[in-house]
Amino acid sequence: MTYFPAVPAPDADTAAAARQRQTRLTKPRGSLGRLEELAAWVAACQGECPPRQFQRARVVVFAGDHGVTAAGVSAYPAEVTAAMVANIDAGGAAVNVLATLAGAGVRVVDIAVDTADPLSPAIGVHRVRRGSGNIAVEDALSPTEVVEAIEAGRRIADEEVDAGADLLIAGDMGIGNTTPATTLVAALTDTEPVAAVGRGTGIDDAGWARKTSAVRDALYRTRRITADPIALLRICAGADLAAMTGFCAQAAVRRTPVLLDGVVVTAAALAAERLAPGARQWWQAGHRSTEPAHSLALRDLDLEPIVELGMRLGEGTGALVALPVLRAAVGTLASMATFEEAGIDA
Repeated sequence: MTYFPAVPAPDADTAAAARQRQTRLTKPRGSLGRLEELAAWVAACQGECPPRQFQRARVVVFAGDHGVTAAGVSAYPAEVTAAMVANIDAGGAAVNVLATLAGAGVRVVDIAVDTADPLSPAIGVHRVRRGSGNIAVEDALSPTEVVEAIEAGRRIADEEVDAGADLLIAGDMGIGNTTPATTLVAALTDTEPVAAVGRGTGIDDAGWARKTSAVRDALYRTRRITADPIALLRICAGADLAAMTGFCAQAAVRRTPVLLDGVVVTAAALAAERLAPGARQWWQAGHRSTEPAHSLALRDLDLEPIVELGMRLGEGTGALVALPVLRAAVGTLASMATFEEAGIDA
């Protein structure tokens, strides 16, 4: 099953009530800038004004390898993916540090890491396959695998929401994953490879040329199916991207707000919006990465990043840096005194 039910819109009446409450708080109108609109968005997602502070923010890092790494599109070898899954599980990665500071929990899931066995049964319970195909010369997934991956992401979203998550962040971990992500964005936005391809983990000019060539070759094989997001995920993306697509779409179906991270997650979100129109109303862009494809995807989704710090790590780190800003938006709307409460003549 790969369809998604109609996505409900966040509550417009509650958003209006939040904006009206902002006019009664002890501050000049509009003086908190974008925090005011972010607070209205959270209130609308929760259906409550004032909104509640997030109690169980959760990061899910989707890990997977990609055969295209063999084409020299990354500055690091594929073996780093499995090592970083272990590092995240042990609490030693940037995502762990930033999650602690932002008040969020972290979970890493092996969707398609290229190892004989997952790091643990819990991490590998949703594994689809061992690595995804080299999109420059072959499909990333089979028709059965792409459906399995989307469904895995859907189940993971359900697991987190059912466990009490009130804010979700998708993160990515996979050497070479910006190549399929860029291909997916280019296909969905009708963009030439040279305008979409970035430096990823920090490749040199020769690496950039190889990456651009791989994206061009993959795009050639998608030229007749760009209106079919599932086919695109199968041909030019991968199991981890397909799982993130299901995750982002299902979170919206479950009325749970999502902070998007960088280019890989946002590429998946772009496909998720095609599969579940209206899902983007439940998302905010945590940050803007240095990858050109990220800006292309954000523009298509009509999302404005909360922060811009030149980050390009992935893992959910950019979204986690934005989370305290979102908490500040909620806190000011919920906890500031009104003019009436402060005895001030507005």
